Amino acid sequence: MYYYYGFDMTYLILVLPCVIFSLWASARVNSTFKKYSNQLSQRRITGADAARRVLSANGVHGVRIDRVSGNLTDHYDPKTNVIRLSDSVYDSCSTAAIGVACHEAGHAVQYAQDYAPIKLRAAIIPITNIGSKLAMPLILIGLLLTFMEDFSYFFVYAGIACFGLSLVFQLVTLPVEFNASRRAMEAIADTDMLTPEEQKGARKTLTAAAMTYVAATAVALAQLLRLLVIFGGRGRRRD
Repeated sequence: MYYYYGFDMTYLILVLPCVIFSLWASARVNSTFKKYSNQLSQRRITGADAARRVLSANGVHGVRIDRVSGNLTDHYDPKTNVIRLSDSVYDSCSTAAIGVACHEAGHAVQYAQDYAPIKLRAAIIPITNIGSKLAMPLILIGLLLTFMEDFSYFFVYAGIACFGLSLVFQLVTLPVEFNASRRAMEAIADTDMLTPEEQKGARKTLTAAAMTYVAATAVALAQLLRLLVIFGGRGRRRD
């Protein structure tokens, strides 16, 4: 039912379009960042300086800002309370770099102000990590135990439930990322870091980055639906 001339139809119909969307989003964020990395701000504020301004504007102190190697490896580490900005962002004066730096500073502000979704995301990370590692092994165990129907269904559905945790994580991540970008753009406008025209470059960069999280959520949802379609009928066939 699910295979046609050797093709997995559930993958082709449910997952592949989302994977293509994810590849497009990844390519778009890279091309958008590259484009606006060539648009230098008139005020020549660096990414590191921009992050400091966001923190100061929100009354957040004690956050260190370090340089990290790589391209678009920027992130905020809540464990060490450090914002790490990549080589292409740290000392760059481009509108793209300022947008990214302010976004990461937005995450630091979220933690400082006890923003609920980011606290929830941090709390469920250990659970989702365990779930993602257990999902496929549990499903495989269930398939191997097909001669013991009750145990087979238990392991298969437990595996699907564990996989579902990755979707929960992605769903929680979306408001966190959107909110950090909103905080970034508000801080950029309020502190007059970029002109209104330059703000468009920063906003487009952050919007492109946000689409990668939307794509990741779509892939996780499609994968979960695929598992439900493939294995959901096993219990009904038994009935």
